[in-house]
Amino acid sequence: ECDIRKKLRPEINKTAGTTMKALQWNGKALELIDAPDPTPKPNHAILRIALAGICNTDIEIVKGYMGFEGILGHEFVGIVEDVGDGDNDDEEENGIKEQWMGKRVCVDINIPPPDLQRVPFDADVVHHAAGRSVVGIMGHQGAFAERIQVPLCNLFAVPDNVTNDEAVFVEPLAAAFEIPHQCSIRKCDKVVVMGDGKLGLLIAMALRLSSDDVTLLGRHAEKLALVEDLGVHTALMERGDDAACPIPVESADFVVEATGTASGLGTALSLARPRGTIVLKSTVADSESLNLAPVVINELTVVGSRCGPFDKALDALAEKRVPVERLIQERFGFGDAVEAFEAAQRRGMLKVLLDF
Repeated sequence: ECDIRKKLRPEINKTAGTTMKALQWNGKALELIDAPDPTPKPNHAILRIALAGICNTDIEIVKGYMGFEGILGHEFVGIVEDVGDGDNDDEEENGIKEQWMGKRVCVDINIPPPDLQRVPFDADVVHHAAGRSVVGIMGHQGAFAERIQVPLCNLFAVPDNVTNDEAVFVEPLAAAFEIPHQCSIRKCDKVVVMGDGKLGLLIAMALRLSSDDVTLLGRHAEKLALVEDLGVHTALMERGDDAACPIPVESADFVVEATGTASGLGTALSLARPRGTIVLKSTVADSESLNLAPVVINELTVVGSRCGPFDKALDALAEKRVPVERLIQERFGFGDAVEAFEAAQRRGMLKVLLDF
């Protein structure tokens, strides 16, 4: 077995004597299994999962994206149950445990290699570090389980005034805030967000804090209505191959492609003005041929955008600037996780949560 396959399909810890429930993708089917409980490693924390969300990336993984097999899940909030001993003296060790034990936390899903597991967490370094793993996506078991183990440096404390229903959105909301972190968006810039799914809605909510001219383009009037009271313009795209796009061609300073489809980039290329910027957010298992001539002719900038700053997302939630709870559509107990996953795959479904 090649090294990359071993990295994509991590080993579950088999030294623990107790078990926990976990939702596992075995490459062919989802199944609720009894998995070994994690045992605390030095400078790591064991979290009890309180609430988790099913993401479109989870759905793409079961279609073949990333070739991952194991416990899925990377959007979650948990409570620190245990902290492994490190190489510190007793007084410092006790201080670390006192800092984290019993705290509600979210976790940056990019797990750094041991030489980068330090505080404070440097996202600009870790998010693309060689040897990193990614919770529930690459080389690290995910959060669709009763407990998970992660390095202490990846923990972000959840403010007291942020509910679990809000905190479970920190990871995707941080991904939305990565866009203004990468791009200098001015208040006067025209921004078009393509896709009225979960991520597209979050991006529109976040980018309205940077620009006064944000338009969300989607196919579902009821979803577009979720952001209209926030000052976001909306444009309904009719269905059908010959449907005309309601956004004028070559009109946007920034186009964010978050349709979750392989075909979205082609439309995005037509909407960006000459020397405009296209931000790619979709991660899909499918592929599609594409004419890249407009990138050259119009001198477009294409930016890949992935994970983002957890501190910015938590601050926005604490200040009640992004009403993420309106995206919650269904909630299941973890014992019904397989059924929850099936519900999340239904066309048009917004956020499906797993209660533990």
